[in-house]
Amino acid sequence: MNGSSIVDAWSKEDCLTLLERIRSLLPDGDAMKYKTTESHFDWEKVCFGGFTGDMCKQKWAKVSTEVRKFRTMTELIVDAIEFVKNPYKGKKLKTHPDFPKKPLTPYFRFFMEKRAKYAKIHPEMSNLDLTKILSKKYKELPDKKKQKYITEFQREKESFEKNMARFKEDYPELIEERKKSDLPEKPKTPQQLWYNHEKKTYMKLHPDVSQKELKEALRRQWSQLSDKKRLKWISKALELQKDYVGCMRVYQEAHPDAEEHVKSVLTKAERQLKDKFDGRPTKPPPNGYSLYCAELMVNMKDVPSTERMVLCSKQWKVMTQKEKDMFQKRCDGSLAGYMSVLFLQSLPEEERDRVMTEEKLGGSRLGMGGVGSPHRSKSPSAKVGLTKLQQVCHHLFSHKVGFLLDYSEGGLWLSERCREAEQGHWVHSGLTAKEKRDGKKRTKLPETPKTAEEMWQQGVVGDYLANDRKKTQSAMESAWKAMEKKEKIPWIKKAAEDQKRYERELLEMRTAQAGAGQRKPKFEGEPRKPPVSGYQMFSQELLTNGELNHFSLKERMVEIGKRWHKLSQSHKDKYKKLVEELQIEYKAELEAWVKSLSPQERAVYKEFSTTVSFTLSNTHVVVF
Repeated sequence: MNGSSIVDAWSKEDCLTLLERIRSLLPDGDAMKYKTTESHFDWEKVCFGGFTGDMCKQKWAKVSTEVRKFRTMTELIVDAIEFVKNPYKGKKLKTHPDFPKKPLTPYFRFFMEKRAKYAKIHPEMSNLDLTKILSKKYKELPDKKKQKYITEFQREKESFEKNMARFKEDYPELIEERKKSDLPEKPKTPQQLWYNHEKKTYMKLHPDVSQKELKEALRRQWSQLSDKKRLKWISKALELQKDYVGCMRVYQEAHPDAEEHVKSVLTKAERQLKDKFDGRPTKPPPNGYSLYCAELMVNMKDVPSTERMVLCSKQWKVMTQKEKDMFQKRCDGSLAGYMSVLFLQSLPEEERDRVMTEEKLGGSRLGMGGVGSPHRSKSPSAKVGLTKLQQVCHHLFSHKVGFLLDYSEGGLWLSERCREAEQGHWVHSGLTAKEKRDGKKRTKLPETPKTAEEMWQQGVVGDYLANDRKKTQSAMESAWKAMEKKEKIPWIKKAAEDQKRYERELLEMRTAQAGAGQRKPKFEGEPRKPPVSGYQMFSQELLTNGELNHFSLKERMVEIGKRWHKLSQSHKDKYKKLVEELQIEYKAELEAWVKSLSPQERAVYKEFSTTVSFTLSNTHVVVF
């Protein structure tokens, strides 16, 4: 008797007996791989009846191929027993000898009929190429010829459905009834809703389109959809998500152990579009450097994304501190305006109208008395206006917002007036006329940095002074201690910025006093580092030859971007090739130069290089 005949002689009861005997011989606390346990198994102890140890081992080898093996032998036996009891259950249902065969689609009938013929005509073609040709041929068939394949398919489909119904009656234990879950259906994204809506229309116009072609065509249409049409589907998706959240709340009450996974149905771009449509202001950059990079990158579309930040960083470094402060000031103003608009939007309509009315009253009075020199004494009407503005500022601080601004093209009038009103009491009240005159003549040390609490006090002192001048300081200290940590964070950040400002000004003052101090150590004979990209080399050429001197710094970069964009690809490749050659030369020269240094000089150079790299990497982390 051959091996296959021996295996086929096993009945269902024999198989279950074999598995039970194997399970009884498994070691306690089995934690090894099943292969390891199997290799140490004594199959002579497993044999029973007319089955020898080798026969048992051979049968186990066949049964074990039907179950997942990335487990221990103990776990494997459980699945093996289940397989022997129900060999056709689940995914293996279609392997049952009585399971009806599903009919071929019209296209596959055509494919099977013509494939051999085309394979003979084109023996050099791969299966993939043959499939493409036959797919194209089928699409080009007239409807009359296609009907032949469609009719055959429909006839066999009816027969399949009858046989399937009979199979379910004969083997009800093999058909798993899917239990309907009461878990709410997850909401669809705007694109999915639009896709389901457009799918039927597209398939009517293109009945022979494949699923892959359908998805690709609709994906392109969605990407070209106007914002107005896209907003319609964004709103629908948000409505469905709202319903889903409500249903999930009910479901979780009935199923306390259920995990909540409510993800937003909108992408970042869709959320920004919805916010823009709803009138929510766009959040400005967090600092002056980010603002500068954002403006510069508008004209750097042709520059590789990996090089953009490098170029921005280099241009930022060559700017004067005054130019950097200008960007930071613009950023602070935009951020304050953004916060004020968010605050106004969060108010009820009546409260919002009241605050806006107070703004207008303060603005009109300031307009009458605020024109002229900032050092000129203020008229009584201006003082009334400032008092009014202080009240508005106090209202804002009571709602955890630092500024109220007119967030428009015209400027930030209320912020400046509030600051002026506060400083009128807090800073300038202590200065005498002599001190003001002396301040112009002699160089003073930088103003000492303020703590977060002092920053906050400077912002709200006007409100406290309006109530009781004598108890101002103690009242502010108590209020600061009572504030939550998250309310203090903006002031802590401002204090950190003030500390940096103080250190910077102090360093500049010491540098000026010491004369021409070295900003960084220079190493004699060190090769000059070449540009890192073709665009950078092109930029340096234009910036050094004086051709763009009549432009401002920002306009220069815009002009360079335009000129780079107009260059042909061959010219760009020429710059790129030149940069690569220079980089190779630079590396060779640098290596030779480092070798020529004495051990002490080499140690100093390496220490400096490491420090610079560390500083740059830290700067990168802070920015991003």
